[in-house]
Amino acid sequence: MEIDDKLHSGQIYDPEDPQILAKQTKAMMPMYEYNATLPTETAKRQTLLTKMFAKVGEGSYIEPPFHANWGGRHVELGAHVYANFNLTIVDDTYVYIGDHTMMGPNVTLASAGHPILPELREHGYQYNLPIHIGKNCWLGAGVIVVPGVTIGDNSVIGAGAVITKDIPADVVAVGTPARVLRKISDHDRKYYHGQLEIDPELLK
Repeated sequence: MEIDDKLHSGQIYDPEDPQILAKQTKAMMPMYEYNATLPTETAKRQTLLTKMFAKVGEGSYIEPPFHANWGGRHVELGAHVYANFNLTIVDDTYVYIGDHTMMGPNVTLASAGHPILPELREHGYQYNLPIHIGKNCWLGAGVIVVPGVTIGDNSVIGAGAVITKDIPADVVAVGTPARVLRKISDHDRKYYHGQLEIDPELLK
């Protein structure tokens, strides 16, 4: 089985395969360089982002430090994606993040899992399932997303939530494990937090 088949088929495999480790180590190198950049080196950061990720849309930016098993090699960023400090992506398979999605500090997107059966875990076996995050989503600080999850467009995930199942579009979800709290509604077009009103000029 080819390396890409092992990573992206969803089947159980040995991540300690020497061929996999060699390819993985090479993919991680630009990430370490990115994390060592100075705040003034904005052009260098943008250049490194295009080396690190499978795709980087216009205006997207990741605050260092950033951590990923494959350095972002299997991650596609849409346009104007923003992630705050300490984004961790276990990118052993594909992770897709849609346009205008924002992520707070310490968010974890984990595409890799290990079998529940201890006899298999003794061998270090794992499997990978892709993660899809839609457009215009907001993931609060400390959100964790597990393998195989899809989050629909425009949804908001409250800080500290653990997403173990798909989340539909246009909702607010909170908790551990996360549950849908409510739909995004006309109320949200008037108030941005509690009873703090949105300036109508901002919606023009």
